[in-house]
Amino acid sequence: MIERQTVCQLVEEWLEGKDYFLVDVNIDTDNKITVEIDHKEGVWIEDCVELSRYIESKLSRDDEDYELEVGSAGIGQPFKVLQQYLNHVGSEVEVLTKDGRKLYGVLKEADAERFVLTIQKKVKEEGAKRPKMVDEDLPFTYDEIKYTKYLISFK
Repeated sequence: MIERQTVCQLVEEWLEGKDYFLVDVNIDTDNKITVEIDHKEGVWIEDCVELSRYIESKLSRDDEDYELEVGSAGIGQPFKVLQQYLNHVGSEVEVLTKDGRKLYGVLKEADAERFVLTIQKKVKEEGAKRPKMVDEDLPFTYDEIKYTKYLISFK
């Protein structure tokens, strides 16, 4: 069976000097290799083809047969790596916490340990007739959540 580390190393070689980053490599029991890459401004099909050809040039089908699929991290799919958080700072996201809360807001900041989600909530101030919307920053560590994903808006 082809080793995941071998494929990751080949992808990292191809990525060197490029603005793309590796999101995931998966190899199933039938030797189907799935490689996901991403880029701040989207992934071009030509680059997926180029990466696919690069990987195929380095792996021998004579040694072991495999199926290879190279693509972008799916839009609307949960983030898998820190770079996806960094690329979406300022964007609307959906967060599902491990305690079951589904939150929608703007990804305010992110680093290796945590991220901050800015949500809007209604607050009725003392003496006011109606509640008004105010921003609230909610910090999360990555182990407090099930997923974060980019919200696609058609507004």
